[in-house]
Amino acid sequence: MSTTMSTSELAQILFTTPLQASASPSSAQVRAAIDDRLAACGMDCGTCVAAVAQEAGDHPEAYAARMRWALNAVTAAYPIDSADYVGTFASADTFAIAA
Repeated sequence: MSTTMSTSELAQILFTTPLQASASPSSAQVRAAIDDRLAACGMDCGTCVAAVAQEAGDHPEAYAARMRWALNAVTAAYPIDSADYVGTFASADTFAIAA
């Protein structure tokens, strides 16, 4: 089974993980962190969205920089032409995540 998620959805999930931009995580680490977080949330993206909203309200000064990093990290971790990627692409910014 796979779940189709957009770049922004994946970035919101990554945002809620303990990974830090300062650690310069690899694409494999980014994908693993997203997979782990999704599993911990029971594949419920809404849980991550709520955490992102809370963080944006609590720390607006840090929110934009972290979300920018998360978007860039997801784009690098899930390239459109990746041979490692399993699934079909509905659009340039939508990816299927194996579940």
